[in-house]
Amino acid sequence: MENVFEFLRAALPWIVVGLALAVLIVRSAGKKKKEEKTDDYGTEGMCLGMCLGMCLGTAIGTSFGNNTGIGISLGMLIGLAVGTSIKKENREKDHHEK
Repeated sequence: MENVFEFLRAALPWIVVGLALAVLIVRSAGKKKKEEKTDDYGTEGMCLGMCLGMCLGTAIGTSFGNNTGIGISLGMLIGLAVGTSIKKENREKDHHEK
C-alpha cells in the first residue's frame, strides 16, 4: 500500500498538468470557433478552488504527508472546470431597460 501512495505522490502533478493543458486547449479551440463573447465563472472558480484545495491538502496532508501543493493545483483545476461550465447571465439587457 505504501508503494501506491509513493506512485500517486510522484504521478499526480503530471496528471494535473496534463488535465490543465487539456482544459486550456479545449477552451481556446472553442473560442476560435465562435466569436460571440460568453462570460463564465472560470476565474472565480479557480480562486475558490485554490482556497478549498489548500484547506483540503493541508487537512489530508497531516495524515499522509505534505500535500498542500497538490491540493492547490487540483483545486484550481477542478474550480476552473466547474467555473467554465457555469455561464454568466447577460446583464446588458437589464441596463438598457433602466
